[in-house]
Amino acid sequence: MSSARPRRLAPEERRQQLVKIGLELLAEQPLDALSTDEVARRAGISRGLLFHYFASKRDYHQAVVRAACTELLDRTTPPPGADARASLHAMTSGFVDYVREHRQLYLTLVRGASAGDPAVQRVVDETRQVLAGRVLEFHRHTGRPDPPRLALTARAWTAFAEEAVVNWPTDEPDARDELLDYLESHLLRLVGPAG
Repeated sequence: MSSARPRRLAPEERRQQLVKIGLELLAEQPLDALSTDEVARRAGISRGLLFHYFASKRDYHQAVVRAACTELLDRTTPPPGADARASLHAMTSGFVDYVREHRQLYLTLVRGASAGDPAVQRVVDETRQVLAGRVLEFHRHTGRPDPPRLALTARAWTAFAEEAVVNWPTDEPDARDELLDYLESHLLRLVGPAG
């Protein structure tokens, strides 16, 4: 019986592999329990080699969280040239679908990051800020004047959407469509209907 050595990966391929393993583990456990030993074991490399690609455990955690947040932002990006309603729907449906597909990972990000590393918290906060910026863009597409405290409203709706998506019942028929309608109708009430 021969023991085959793992295929040697190019540096960027290895980084991507290690981040992917981190994302898989993060869906099962809190960020502070994410073991670099376990990541290295699953990748078939030494722990020391992992730190060839990431300067520290903290740097690795940030890379994993940033990858999760980047995917969320990619999924919520409105298509180019979309009108206000299509932009709103693309953002909310992308958000709902991402959280429904990666619920435990998302919970770890939004609830675990707040109790952990400030650098990781910054990544999560930057993501929330981009999502709030998309709410502002939606409002600007409506052509209506800005209501008072629009930026605060956008941030508040983002927090509201996080709680709604995480706690919405998933076993009911049409749960996704009802959730989308719930999120979109509340946003329209807050910032005004699309023109």
